Amino acid sequence: MPIEFKDYYKTLGVPRNASQDDIKKAFRKLARQYHPDVAKEKKGAEEKFKEINEAYEVLGDPQNRSKYDDLGPDGEQAARFQGATGRRGRGRSGPGGDENVEFHFDGTGFSDFFEQFFGRGNRFDGAGEFANPGAGSVEEAGFVHRGSDFESDILVTLEEALLGSERTISLQRVDRRTGQTRTQTLKVRVPPGVHEGQAIRVAGMGEDGIGGGGAGDLYLRVRFAAHPEYRVRGSDLYYGLDLAPWEAVLGTRVIVPTLKDQVSLHIPAGTNQGRQLRIRGRGLPVGRTGSQGDLYVVINIELPQKISEEERELWTKLSQISDFNPRKT
Repeated sequence: MPIEFKDYYKTLGVPRNASQDDIKKAFRKLARQYHPDVAKEKKGAEEKFKEINEAYEVLGDPQNRSKYDDLGPDGEQAARFQGATGRRGRGRSGPGGDENVEFHFDGTGFSDFFEQFFGRGNRFDGAGEFANPGAGSVEEAGFVHRGSDFESDILVTLEEALLGSERTISLQRVDRRTGQTRTQTLKVRVPPGVHEGQAIRVAGMGEDGIGGGGAGDLYLRVRFAAHPEYRVRGSDLYYGLDLAPWEAVLGTRVIVPTLKDQVSLHIPAGTNQGRQLRIRGRGLPVGRTGSQGDLYVVINIELPQKISEEERELWTKLSQISDFNPRKT
């Protein structure tokens, strides 16, 4: 089953020589337009939002973008040349593992093309948090072998991380020898407080066992969807707030959006560029503790690019009467 090539530049509407800043701006514009919370047509917007996020996951990261560009202008042909025909279930050791079985997913938020070239791996090798000590064990008398665990990525929005959700995932197993396809529909619960890199376990949905051995498990590794307004650090969120120079000098009060409501924030007089103002308890849940991280409002002072003659006269007068000197030590 050949993998469909994804033209990420076309998805974001930018040329192949676009700067990283232009890519970020294009993503934010489209993400604001198609974010499920604000879009009028929810279903179509949700799929578009996932496509935009996938494209930004690749083009927004210089290393991933370089890898993508290495496919060349005829990326579809390059993808086929490199054998991109699906995710294959493989045993970690012993006689288990069938190279002829492909796995395809729908509903995780990522395409097979992304998983093939930019996913975090599709099975658990070696020791680590998600290694399963039982996998690969063999009873020599009966050749009983537990199926391998299988891993894929799942795109989770910040809203889902805050409130939790239930996702419908379609898992398709294709036998490359016979062409037979087995499709299973799974209900996967995304718990509140899930964090970036966490694996959600779906028992018994990995590779089939051999000789009566149990099936492996499916682990869906969480990748947060890029948000047009917030950056994530642990359980804390960061929101960039633009201020006019006079607002920073004189102080003001602004409405700041959070993931679930809006709050009124006092901006103290004399607020400098880059200052962070904390709004407690408006971040993401901290595991299952019942507490939440904080929302940090990062100040960005914007200067007017065009001014009228009257404004110019006022700025000139201010420069003449003010004794403020930013270079004075």
